Amino acid sequence: MVEKDAKKSGYTAADIDVLEGLEPVRKRPGMYIGSTGVEGVHHLLWEIFDNSYDEALAGHAKNISVALLPENKVRIEDDGRGIPTDIHPKIKKSALEVAATMLHAGGKFDHSAYKVSGGLHGVGLSVVNALSSWMKVEVNRKPDVFSQEYKRGKPLAAVKKVGKTNKTGTTVTFQPDSEIFKEIDWQWDKIITHLRQQAYLIKGVKINVVDERNVSVGTADKIGLGDFKRGNVGIGTHTFYFEGGVVSYIKYFLNRKEEAKHPNIFYVSKELEDLEVEVGFQYTDDIQGKEMGFANNIHTLEGGMHITGFRSAITRALNDYARKNGFLKEKDENLTGDDIREGLTAVVSVKLREPQFEGQTKAKLGNPEARTAVEGVLNVEIPDWLERNPSDARGMLEKVILASKARIAAKAARETVIRKGAMEGFTLPGKLADCTSRDPIESELMIVEGPSAGGSAKSGRNRRFQAIMPLKGKILNVEKARLDKMLASEEIKSLVIALGTAIAEEFDVTHLRYHKIIIMTDADVDGAHIRTLLLTLFFRYFRELIDKGHIYIAQPPLYRLQKGSEVRYMYDDKAKDQLLKQWMDLAVEKDKTTKNKKENKGEWSVESVEGKEAEVVEADGEAQTLAGVKGVSIQRYKGLGEMNPEQLWETTMNPENRVLLQVTMKDAELADEVFDTLMGSEVLPRKKFIQTHAKSVRNLDI
Repeated sequence: MVEKDAKKSGYTAADIDVLEGLEPVRKRPGMYIGSTGVEGVHHLLWEIFDNSYDEALAGHAKNISVALLPENKVRIEDDGRGIPTDIHPKIKKSALEVAATMLHAGGKFDHSAYKVSGGLHGVGLSVVNALSSWMKVEVNRKPDVFSQEYKRGKPLAAVKKVGKTNKTGTTVTFQPDSEIFKEIDWQWDKIITHLRQQAYLIKGVKINVVDERNVSVGTADKIGLGDFKRGNVGIGTHTFYFEGGVVSYIKYFLNRKEEAKHPNIFYVSKELEDLEVEVGFQYTDDIQGKEMGFANNIHTLEGGMHITGFRSAITRALNDYARKNGFLKEKDENLTGDDIREGLTAVVSVKLREPQFEGQTKAKLGNPEARTAVEGVLNVEIPDWLERNPSDARGMLEKVILASKARIAAKAARETVIRKGAMEGFTLPGKLADCTSRDPIESELMIVEGPSAGGSAKSGRNRRFQAIMPLKGKILNVEKARLDKMLASEEIKSLVIALGTAIAEEFDVTHLRYHKIIIMTDADVDGAHIRTLLLTLFFRYFRELIDKGHIYIAQPPLYRLQKGSEVRYMYDDKAKDQLLKQWMDLAVEKDKTTKNKKENKGEWSVESVEGKEAEVVEADGEAQTLAGVKGVSIQRYKGLGEMNPEQLWETTMNPENRVLLQVTMKDAELADEVFDTLMGSEVLPRKKFIQTHAKSVRNLDI
């Protein structure tokens, strides 16, 4: 009966696909590299680099080079042992071809080849091969050089000898497949950041990076690792080499913008039960913390067992020391994990034989033995270090006890805000003009700048689903403010109550009252500052709202252009200039007598020349007539309050016409660093950031 039904439905054994070789990778690339977006493209680079880095971890490589080439190609070269090229006893093919064309084939299953490695599944080289339109592997196994090329995972020819050499190593050059990746964009800053981080994590290995994308194809192909060693490559290059390892990483990179609370950095490197543990940490005056976890030098963005073990050990050690030395009295409550982590910069690196990652992207370490080993080492080493460094210990304890007091004060302030919201039923007379809908999915909260813009927004909105929250001036910069001080701000307190989610430990995103939170500020410097302050608030205390896509930025128009009865709103200078040129060209066509005519009216200076763009020196405020084009006027909006309610609705608030930018966060660590740079207390990093990016800023009003 079942067989008959199956035949009727057309679902038989013939419908079961059997994918051979690397076909599964091309069929479902996300299973192997996480995504086919820009992150997935970079994951290909990391996979090949990890192979070279594993050679360095095993002590066989001292130099690695990464080069971005024309045509989106990447070349990664090391001076390790070189992939074996002899015939595999079972497969009867060259070991190089086996490693490059078969999943789960590699030297990392047998621990005699690699004691530890980042690659576990043996899929790195073969996955990159499968997802590349072209790949070439060259192996130096002195005295011979071997080579093989591939197209979409399939060898173009057998492995062959192509020359003689007196060195060893592997060079992999690949080109991501545009059939798989719709956008292939190698991000130089992202690559530099990742490779710098790797260089800090292993001492004595030099990593060279070069951007050759603007070099001619023939020249780029000739540049290799030897050129780096001889210093022949001069454009777009970085060389990373750090003797201090983890200590250097903390002192010169992670904490370079912060003031340390104690001069000496805690550091330990020990092996326990075949698992290497390396930990360094230091406290700063920051109220944010940084915990960097690594497993076999792979950054575990979501932490894992090694981070859990570190947190448990440091919390226990500091509580015990504080009790023993009188920092905490008998009546005082214990320091919590949050107290301990405020201002803490920590690097926890473990190296183990068989790392268990959650997914091929290796975001979280799942080995329970990693927690046991980290705790075991730190339970001995932290108390011993504190006893030997009493001055540093005092600096640590002063920091975490201050954090504890602030936490208690913040709890009281938080409870006050929650009680206030409950008693007032989330109504904020004089501030929040709420919408009538109680459906969060359709409801919007528009945060506007000042009473003038608030008045226009309230009059122009759709009252059913749009709520308006006007801000009085600039809110507190929360980057360096603790929660208790933050909640003392009336503007922030009102916003927290309006959102409905509560904050900190009581935060619950399911209670969010508006699924669109729209920051709507003026298109000037003050508006940009207010927008940055609000984004800082959301990033530090409501990050889940960003992660779930609830935060938006409104894009009000900068200009209103009118020609006769035609009204056009322009959102940037480029669009405005293009429209002016169109109108100017039309006017010139209609009236040839306007050639080479100059005319000045008031504060406007217009040159009307056929084939040239009109040059306009604008007067602020009211609309002015464009000379040379009859009946044209331009109005430059300095603030939302200059628009009447109808204009504000039509251009900025009407869902059918408006332009909204959704705030997303691809890289939490980079975002953290940018906010720390822009909103922190250090002036020099902010000045450098502004100088670096000033030329890319448009529509800046001073």
